Amino acid sequence: MRKGGEMREEDNEGVVMANDFFWSYTDEPHASRRRQILSQYPQIKELFGPDPFAFFKIAVVVSLQLCTAIILHDAGWLKMLSIAYFFGSFLNHNLFLAIHELSHNLAFSTPVYNRWLGIFANLPIGVPMSITFQKYHLEHHRFQGVDGIDMDVPSCTEAHFVTNTISKAIWVIFQLFFYALRPLFLKPKPPGYWEFINLAIQVALDGILLNFWGWKSFAYLILSTFVGGGMHPMAGHFISEHYVFNPEQETYSYYGPLNLMTWCVGYHNEHHDFPRIPGNKLHKVKEIASEYYEGLDSYKSWSQVIYMYIMDRSIGPFSRMKRKLSKKSA
Repeated sequence: MRKGGEMREEDNEGVVMANDFFWSYTDEPHASRRRQILSQYPQIKELFGPDPFAFFKIAVVVSLQLCTAIILHDAGWLKMLSIAYFFGSFLNHNLFLAIHELSHNLAFSTPVYNRWLGIFANLPIGVPMSITFQKYHLEHHRFQGVDGIDMDVPSCTEAHFVTNTISKAIWVIFQLFFYALRPLFLKPKPPGYWEFINLAIQVALDGILLNFWGWKSFAYLILSTFVGGGMHPMAGHFISEHYVFNPEQETYSYYGPLNLMTWCVGYHNEHHDFPRIPGNKLHKVKEIASEYYEGLDSYKSWSQVIYMYIMDRSIGPFSRMKRKLSKKSA
């Protein structure tokens, strides 16, 4: 944990992991902070709107990853796994976070164009998820931490099974599966027209790869997605964003170099405060309204966050803030 730029070392001896979530009896902090900041710095509204370079950046990464998959069609499995972890994982996680950006309509002013671009960005990930992700992610913003609605929060089942260092390490390795499957079990939504389009286009791309270049090209994409979402530096943001290391704070930012590869998702307090500002401008929010963010705990290493999560005996899936649905939010 970082506060004021200094590392906080704690003795874990005798510490017992919590057996329930942190419960808040107030609204999530971002809406009120947004109002305060805008009243003091109305010029921040000038940062609202799409990133004009989003399409180009996504097209480059999609093209590079698909070309890599084709090149590796006859590679050995060890070579493929190595390239998937040290190269492809960064590309696919970049695309996952591009889809996150597109879920907020931050590439085009017209929402439907963002949906189409999200489906395109989805292609190297190997499994259709862009449209479904948007449905659940927007609820995460509107109902942050709300019991039974915010599917970003681990389930009680996960929390009861993940209770020690070994189980936490296993959970981290497979956290992408928990992240993807949790809402389908706890709060399933009927698929709509756009989900079927997402599915059809993804299956078509996967079928073309399998037919013309074989299983290894397809396996490379799936491996890149899997390892990039597990014990991987970029996957540290899954934990850093909202896992409570300080009971007084429920959202945390990361100000390290990997923001350059992750659409600046590390600026997470700034993102929740202003979800209409694209990632490449979130640093300006911190610069303009610095007094609102400098006193908050933040990180400079996602790898360190993963290490702390696994090794700190007091931290686990229960280390999340939850609240009941308020009448104002309903």
